[in-house]
Amino acid sequence: MGTLLLLFLAVAGALLAGAAPVSAHAALTGSDPAQGAVVDKAPTQVSLTFSEKVALSDGSVRVLDPSGKRVDTGKASNVSGTTYGVKLHSGLPDGTFTVSYQVVSADSHPVSGAFTFSIGAPSTTSVSLSDQTAGGGVVGGLYGFGRYVSYAGFILMVGGGAFVLACWQRAAAVRAVQRLVVSGWVALTSATLALLLLRGSYTGSGKVGDIFDLTLLGQVLQTKAGAALVSRLLLLAAAALFIAVLFGAYVKRDAESADTDGEGADGETEKRGPDADRAIEKKDLTFGLAIGGTVVAAGLAASWAMAEHASTGIQAGLAMPVDVLHLLAVALWLGGLTTLLVALYRAPSIEAAAVRRFSRVAFASVAALTVTGLYQSWRQVGSWSALTDTTYGQLLLVKVGLVAVLVGIAWISRRWTAQLPETPEAMDTAETAVTAEAADTTDATDTTDTTADTTETADVQEKQRAEVAAGASPAAGASSMAAAAPGSNASNASNASNASDASDASDASDKGPEDAGDSRRAAQLARQRAAVATARQKRIRDADPLRSGLRRSVLAEAGIAVVLLAVTTALTSTEPGRTEEAAKAVTASASQRSGPLSLSIPFDTGGQDGKGTARLTLDPARVGGNEMHVFVTRPNGKAFDVPEVKVAFTLDAKGIGPLPVVPDRIATGHWTASGVQIPMAGDWKITVTVRTSDIDQATVNKNAKIG
Repeated sequence: MGTLLLLFLAVAGALLAGAAPVSAHAALTGSDPAQGAVVDKAPTQVSLTFSEKVALSDGSVRVLDPSGKRVDTGKASNVSGTTYGVKLHSGLPDGTFTVSYQVVSADSHPVSGAFTFSIGAPSTTSVSLSDQTAGGGVVGGLYGFGRYVSYAGFILMVGGGAFVLACWQRAAAVRAVQRLVVSGWVALTSATLALLLLRGSYTGSGKVGDIFDLTLLGQVLQTKAGAALVSRLLLLAAAALFIAVLFGAYVKRDAESADTDGEGADGETEKRGPDADRAIEKKDLTFGLAIGGTVVAAGLAASWAMAEHASTGIQAGLAMPVDVLHLLAVALWLGGLTTLLVALYRAPSIEAAAVRRFSRVAFASVAALTVTGLYQSWRQVGSWSALTDTTYGQLLLVKVGLVAVLVGIAWISRRWTAQLPETPEAMDTAETAVTAEAADTTDATDTTDTTADTTETADVQEKQRAEVAAGASPAAGASSMAAAAPGSNASNASNASNASDASDASDASDKGPEDAGDSRRAAQLARQRAAVATARQKRIRDADPLRSGLRRSVLAEAGIAVVLLAVTTALTSTEPGRTEEAAKAVTASASQRSGPLSLSIPFDTGGQDGKGTARLTLDPARVGGNEMHVFVTRPNGKAFDVPEVKVAFTLDAKGIGPLPVVPDRIATGHWTASGVQIPMAGDWKITVTVRTSDIDQATVNKNAKIG
């Protein structure tokens, strides 16, 4: 168990560290003005278009002028569909403006980004944006870890409870199984509370100090994700009641049945009636727990389905119940597998029928996972190319590979299960043989322990006989003899009863120090016997080759399951392949549809009649061939007949250029050039040289985003 826990934490930490920051699930597919655009007139608003609906808050969209001052009027609003806009103040100066946005996508993940546009001409800007992506940093890492723990807790709690009810009801009395299920509940509850506190900072500033901001917490409670987390907490209260009944009243009913079965048939002619009543009560309780547990488990699974991937995109109405079924199948398989592993390592024995029942449950779960997984894959990936070209598709392939390995190991476990004895008589025979074999290897140690135990017991009994002969109370003597007698029923009853312990303590205080010491030695001797019996039982259990082989294969399954759970958690935090490809297609299409670039550049050659304006257009203003026109006009707007115009393009960021272009004159003041090659996208400096006479010329330039 310790090795499995270390593996669980190590894989979780490694994969979650690699998964942060969380990828956005909504993508910016367009804006007006477009990214890098240069407009002649200041716009009245800036609009953003996303691939799906998003949630806005105060400050979700901000527009900053070149000095870093906000020039938007306030809260953004929904313009239409998935387009959102924010109004701008009037009288904006020329220069480069920065648009930053941080919103929450429909599947509850934060989305952030920034772009620039220019009015009149590009300029330098003092705006400095943080490199931290929304959902990243320390808070993002903690949120991702909380998500992992919540999934793991859900699987352990639901899978463990289902294993007890459907596969092995006696496991309800096994302390290790109880601890496993309760640990799952504690993990899920703690993680849900942590996610609720982290949510405001996770989708906002990302600061650790904002985790306990009650104002942010109030805002979170009004969102879809906040409502899902609160619903989960309420359902966990019902789950606590389920666990209390399962490991309380249910175990009590089982114990009563066992006690009745252990009684003799001497004269109890009316025993069948109470036995039948107890059986009916237990059956009714099992049915009630199964129905109640199913409702609670489905509700918990729905708290994920209604707030994440399944709640948005195509066929959301069908996707959410499919997602609930998928999560329940995962819990039944992996949670039941973990419970079986604990039982194999910690329980004194486990029935072969219980292992076979779980094998059938696991097979049904894998079948459900296959069907629901295929549907979810089609819905989230959308195309074969997305399997290899997107992060989501690549993670999905890793998950499929892990499931294939897990199914292969499960097949080995089924082979071990098939070799387990079919009947209780066969199991008893096998256990007897194993006991004899184990006893041969431990006789020497046990003989030494037994000799010491017998000697000490004899000393205690001799002193107690002396006490009885000296006039001690017969009842006290009998009680003491029973306490010292190895394996006696009176001794077991005395150890289990608080009243008897109090009586013994009173007797010890009445007797001398020597008698009290004898009682302590007797108690110590009883504890030593219990430890020896436990060690012998463990040796017998470990010596069973069938149980040992099954245990190894189930441990391997559990190790793969831990990695599979981590990959699944990363998948829920990654932009679906369908969305990623759609965003790329829209962005590429928008780039191809971007209209011709138009720049107006005033010049002054300094001579007589040397002032004018050169208006340059570049169509379609993207990488590759472009058509260029230059119109030269006088200050009064009339065509200016100049003898020469030259143009050059320079991309300083990449050290490209200047790339000279000599246009042809086709009319008065109109010059053109075809096939102007732009090798790559970027912020290009366009230099225009205008000569108005033999000796008068001017060179002016402007920057513009091309491509």
